[in-house]
Amino acid sequence: MSRKVIITCAVTGAIHTPSMSKALPVTPQEIADAAVDAAEAGAAIVHLHARNPKTGQPDQSPEAFAPFLKIIKQRSNCVINLTTGGAPTMKVDRRGLQAGGRIAEHGVDEFRLLRHAQPLQEVRA
Repeated sequence: MSRKVIITCAVTGAIHTPSMSKALPVTPQEIADAAVDAAEAGAAIVHLHARNPKTGQPDQSPEAFAPFLKIIKQRSNCVINLTTGGAPTMKVDRRGLQAGGRIAEHGVDEFRLLRHAQPLQEVRA
């Protein structure tokens, strides 16, 4: 009997910085390439966090997500699961407010956004 599985790849991790691993993708192109590589290796879902390309620090601004989302969408049909932007200590209603509601304003016409404790939603500009 064969068993089907769904593989999710967290490409960047939430709190990691380049000082923790030289393999951490930081620039939009590196994040996009890592996500597409993961999809080509069998991941159905890529879970993504954005980075400041100069410092490698996490960046929750919509402007940080938009460049790699466009590239991934052009090169892959994987499900894109963006971080909620929340921390485990935050209440659910506070998670995802910063980036989630404004990404479509930055040239990404369609993507899937999984928000904590809510069903998968499709967002269209």
